Amino acid sequence: MILDTCALLWLAQGGGKLSASARERIGVAPSVYISAITGFEIGIKCRKGKLKLPARPTEWLQTVLSHHGVEVISVDTRIAVAATELPDIHGDPCDRMIIASAKLLALPVVTADPVFKEYGIETFE
Repeated sequence: MILDTCALLWLAQGGGKLSASARERIGVAPSVYISAITGFEIGIKCRKGKLKLPARPTEWLQTVLSHHGVEVISVDTRIAVAATELPDIHGDPCDRMIIASAKLLALPVVTADPVFKEYGIETFE
């Protein structure tokens, strides 16, 4: 499964707005991922003052990923091009990268964004 950026932030906060079902599924999943674009999105939010972290984004991310056993999916050319070929339902380029990754790798996404489902991928919050 892939965590979108909000889901990773909620997981790092001890569950945050994640449902009990989502926390349970994350806990038993054989593999949990984020897209590399999530690092970009977190860094931008910090730089703009929209997100406060207890450490620099790089350090914070490494700590959270290690603590929760989350792996990173690189954004390669296959994913980048697939994101441009998606229907114009979602306008956020970061979310489009996550959606393209989920479609290409046949993984569900943990997200509260209802638009993800419109791409025919499995989602839960």
